[in-house]
Amino acid sequence: MSVSLSTGQRIRLEGQSGPPVIRLGLGWQGAPRKRLFGSSRRRAVDLDASAVLYASGTLADVVFFRHLVSNDGSVRHAGDLRVGTSGPSEQSEDTESITVDLGRIPPRITQIVFTVNSYNGQSFAEVQHFHCRLVDEASGAELARFTLSGGGEHSGQVMAKVDRDEDGAWQLTAIGVPAQGRTFRDMLPVIEQYL
Repeated sequence: MSVSLSTGQRIRLEGQSGPPVIRLGLGWQGAPRKRLFGSSRRRAVDLDASAVLYASGTLADVVFFRHLVSNDGSVRHAGDLRVGTSGPSEQSEDTESITVDLGRIPPRITQIVFTVNSYNGQSFAEVQHFHCRLVDEASGAELARFTLSGGGEHSGQVMAKVDRDEDGAWQLTAIGVPAQGRTFRDMLPVIEQYL
């Protein structure tokens, strides 16, 4: 059963035999642009997903379109796709995804923050039907979904983080905070407010 998350909500991530393998999936469409004579055409919007790994508040590694696998191999980006889905029937499909094997994350890594940004600097006002979802890879079950509506003039979004709780178990926290930036690097000051 999927949980629709709002900012600040948390869910515990537990597998049947230890920490699960999870996949963060993103999907979106470019908003239609009015053309001459009343026709419309969807904008091509290039959003990029990143996973920023921290060791006790210090940036330790990052997985994004230029570095697809974490140094330890536990986090993998499926690759950069430069446009969202093309039609309403595809709204639930993921355009980009990052897979995280929580059981393989080294003990020194305490948090992983997921971000989305527009590499070309387009704002989220040019995006519609945007979703971020967390899927259990073993079962295929959607664990949580975070949906953005209303766009905005920001070019980035700090989506969520997974971190270890006081018992050492992994939990997901929805963040959903707008930011400005073409890559995760531009958003580091905002990201660090949520560590």
